[in-house]
Amino acid sequence: MNRFALSDEQVLIRDSVAKFVKDDYAFNRRLEIIEAPTGHDEAHWKRFADLGWLGLPFPERYGGQDGTPRDLAVIMEQFGRGLVVGPYFSTVVLGGHAILFGGSETQKAAILPRIANGTLKVTLAHDEAGSRYRLDAIATRAKRDGDAYRLEGAKVAVPFAAVAGEIVLSARTSGEPGDPSGISLFKVKADAPGLSAAHYRTHDGGAASNLSLEGVRVSPEDVIGPVGEGLPILEKTVDHAIAALAAEGVGCMWSICDLTNAYFKTREQFGQAIGKFQALQHRLVDLYVKCQLAQSMAGEALDALARTNAAERAKGISGAKVIIGRYGREIGEEGVQLHGGIGMTREYPVGHYFKRLTLINLAFGDVNFHLERYRQLLREAKP
Repeated sequence: MNRFALSDEQVLIRDSVAKFVKDDYAFNRRLEIIEAPTGHDEAHWKRFADLGWLGLPFPERYGGQDGTPRDLAVIMEQFGRGLVVGPYFSTVVLGGHAILFGGSETQKAAILPRIANGTLKVTLAHDEAGSRYRLDAIATRAKRDGDAYRLEGAKVAVPFAAVAGEIVLSARTSGEPGDPSGISLFKVKADAPGLSAAHYRTHDGGAASNLSLEGVRVSPEDVIGPVGEGLPILEKTVDHAIAALAAEGVGCMWSICDLTNAYFKTREQFGQAIGKFQALQHRLVDLYVKCQLAQSMAGEALDALARTNAAERAKGISGAKVIIGRYGREIGEEGVQLHGGIGMTREYPVGHYFKRLTLINLAFGDVNFHLERYRQLLREAKP
């Protein structure tokens, strides 16, 4: 079976997202949206709900579409092609999947249908200063306080926390930073007493927040998954997030290739289109080949998600993240350079794609982090 062949349903998803980008998310409109205080258009969010995109990966019994990771990747690739910014990734892929993988039936029934119908946005707060991408480097504490837990600590770079109603947050109920056990996940109201946030805009036009927790109280019913066993849930959620980002990154890369090809046909020098110069044709072919290789590795990430062995899943994900990060940077740099001065301007999209690819590379571990993780997994797999 051709891993790149789309089913009839996936073609419909792809075409509907592409139509949205063409009709409602032209580049000039995007520039307006990223200047808005929240960094997204609420009318678009309602439309995502109506089209079924918000509930796509969730079971039908929770208001979803029973979609697969490949279905979600179709949306993410088209979002990458259109540079769509907003809380889709933070809500559906991060917070939503954490609830899906670790939540109780009560939690899933209370949250996932509201994500699907567009009435609730969620996010995941896990990064901490100095954690260096390690999911077990959690210092935020959750201590029993009577019949509740008391959260103390801080989180950084929480995506679109300013518009979230619920936050899935990691904290230690035992152990020290670096211990794989003792990490628990909690469902926290965004307006909970003791929770404060510093909101800011990111390099790619998105939004994030640094959170401070001072005596935030949550009940035992807000624990997601078994107490002290949140790391496997977090790892599985992040692996799915990386696969989704790989698909988005591929969309960005293809758009840079397409923009460069179109520019070569219209930009003239010495009385002819620069696309006629053989040296530039070779460089464009290099872009195309790297896009194809990145597409293949994004498919490898999706294949890895189906593996039941966590180490094998992680190896496939890290391998894909290395290639997406490396080629994303190379394609972004080359795209900007081949456009000359216009590639550096705010009014032209190629630089914006490069910015997004830069953030995708840094999310959940850069090339060096995942290269070392891949090597470690290979060493551990040897008999």
